[in-house]
Amino acid sequence: MDIEKANSEAVNRMMEGRPVVITLGKALETVPGMHENMLLHAGPPVTWERMSGPMRGAMIGALIFEGKAKNAEEAEKLLASGKIEFSPCHEHMCTGPMAGVISPSMQVYVVENQTHGIKCFSNLNEGRGKVLRMGAYSPEVIEKLHWMESTLGPTIKAALEAMGGVDIRTLLAKALHMGDDGHNRLDAASILWTTQLAPYIAKTAKDSATAYETIKFLGENALSVLNPVMAGCKSMTAAAHNIEGSTIVTIMARNGTDFGLKVSGLGDRWFTAQAPVVKALYFPGFTEADACRDIGDSVITETAGIGGFAMATAPALVTFIGGKPQDAINTTLDMYEITHTEHKYFTIPFLDFRGTPTGIDIRKVVEKQITPRVNTGVAHKDPGIGQVGAGVVSMPMGPFEEALVAFAEKYGF
Repeated sequence: MDIEKANSEAVNRMMEGRPVVITLGKALETVPGMHENMLLHAGPPVTWERMSGPMRGAMIGALIFEGKAKNAEEAEKLLASGKIEFSPCHEHMCTGPMAGVISPSMQVYVVENQTHGIKCFSNLNEGRGKVLRMGAYSPEVIEKLHWMESTLGPTIKAALEAMGGVDIRTLLAKALHMGDDGHNRLDAASILWTTQLAPYIAKTAKDSATAYETIKFLGENALSVLNPVMAGCKSMTAAAHNIEGSTIVTIMARNGTDFGLKVSGLGDRWFTAQAPVVKALYFPGFTEADACRDIGDSVITETAGIGGFAMATAPALVTFIGGKPQDAINTTLDMYEITHTEHKYFTIPFLDFRGTPTGIDIRKVVEKQITPRVNTGVAHKDPGIGQVGAGVVSMPMGPFEEALVAFAEKYGF
């Protein structure tokens, strides 16, 4: 068996994937396997009893939004009753930032990897401040979710369909040359996203007030494109999954309780460990004692070769996550040690246009004792408070070692 050949096939499929955001749809009607009493969440599988504060808060908010509960008390009863099924976004070709909760009535982006015919999905980004993805569920959060369902989603959908979609790979390739990393810093990517959508929003929106509201909301949110980017990365990494004999990681995800990963040649098995605590730059008034453990599906960006792996393209990010510009460069250089190749389309101007480190190889992670490094937002450990900082975190080694042992057992080494 030729592991190198299998890995080259997996990573080439990942790099050649061409994700295009084509439309939006209601999760219940769009997401595979979704049903009325299901809530999707970030990370590997987790029970209500083991959920982190932000995840619990987001679940409560989702039930209030869905009209299944009038308040937090009612929602908690229902969530603990066993009548609601919890399922990881990744098991339904979805990704969600932070708590990542997607409920049946929510609008989701449909992103199609047009090279491989794979469709992936993500919810709409709420912007900063008090948001469901950080576990907030106050009336203003629910009100915004209803506006997103009734107005924002349909308006963006009409624009996307009129323009024939937005190519995410091209958008990211440009943004990496404009100071973004594709995960925590998306200032340029969100501008590119908004400028492509704006003329078609103006053309297709039901009235000028709706067009104004939508363009203003997108323009003020530097993370507006994060969710389509995540679904795009998911569609690229999904193309690399289930390659016989490959040691390439195709999913990494966290839920504030556990970190989990999947490997191309090891099917649908999760390898998990406790989610780490992020070494972060905290907002005034908060410390590490306030932090939830690492949370969110956005680490799919690093899995696809951007985010923390492309930090050398985004030196200004250190003002948000701490450290010096050289630290951002060193992070990228370290990630070349544990990856299969350099990306064909995502390149780093500062490193003479070297491709970003792409295709995490569990053999290299274990051999070098270097785990993937991720830059991320940090949520407060209690529901409803929101983001308290941002930083860089290394994924735990255990799941990589466990996956390597499982690989040796499966393939008879």
